[in-house]
Amino acid sequence: MKPHGDIAQQQAQLIVTSTLLMLLIIVPVIALTLFFAYRYRQSNAEATYAPDWDHSTRLELVIWGAPLLIIIALGAITWISTHKLDPFRPLDRIAADRPLPADVKPLEVYAVSMDWKWLFIYPEQGIATVNEMAAPVDRPIHFRFTSTSVMNTFYVPALAGMIYTMPGMETQLHAVINKPGVYDGLSANYSGAGFSDMRFKFHGLSSEEFERWVAAGKGAGNTLTRADYLKLEQPSAKEPVRRFASVEPGLWGAIVDRCVDGKKMCASQMMAIDAAGGAGKGGLASTMRSAWRDAGGAQRERIVVAALCTPTNPLGLPVEVEAGQAAATLKN
Repeated sequence: MKPHGDIAQQQAQLIVTSTLLMLLIIVPVIALTLFFAYRYRQSNAEATYAPDWDHSTRLELVIWGAPLLIIIALGAITWISTHKLDPFRPLDRIAADRPLPADVKPLEVYAVSMDWKWLFIYPEQGIATVNEMAAPVDRPIHFRFTSTSVMNTFYVPALAGMIYTMPGMETQLHAVINKPGVYDGLSANYSGAGFSDMRFKFHGLSSEEFERWVAAGKGAGNTLTRADYLKLEQPSAKEPVRRFASVEPGLWGAIVDRCVDGKKMCASQMMAIDAAGGAGKGGLASTMRSAWRDAGGAQRERIVVAALCTPTNPLGLPVEVEAGQAAATLKN
């Protein structure tokens, strides 16, 4: 409840405000319950005895009116905060008394939840890390999240609230850290045997310290290729911190599209084919030909493979057809 990031501070204040509003009802009700039990006890002969009493308009107004006002206040706060603290909404300030400078560009961070570790990719810096991340103090951070296998949750309590990660999908978060330090990050959604050790350190650094941290990553000498990623995503627990000096181009898109191995068509391409009427044999064949003409390189090969693997065999190709023949069929 004492975080060091502006978004987390606003969320903490929201919890405090909501709790105090609810206590406006809870405290009087508990106090009156104890008071009534004491005052109208059987041994108190001086207490009013009214066995035929059944209604009081003023009492009914208090009983129903006060909770209704509290609910209206909580509803208004919820409506405002839901939009103000929307994780997809870019920041308009870096602290309560500091608006966002016009010349500040958010730090882009791509995060992937795995079994059971975290991969962070910095596209602008060209580096990647496992189970460690850093960001400059007072600079907005734009996170993009996805997952390799099951739904998970990214959570740095000092920074912002929990954000879900899902395979084949991309979620976002805008946040900022306002105080230097080393903070705990974790998975907040149970995902299997290694869940308890799915933790990392988040470093809030000055701009100079962040540049040195990036330079140390670039000095690691290793490139995160697709082959390395496929090895990394295999289940493992208690992974040590690892750094990669560079990242193979297009890796993030392939992770989200679930086609890193290159053996199957990317999810976005499959959805495009379906959206273009791929349910029917003739429509799918026409769509595949069009997609093949618009694609290039490895994407063309994936479309060929998809044509051969589709149960309806939309192109009428024999199972043993060569890839070159399939490509020629699609081209024509």
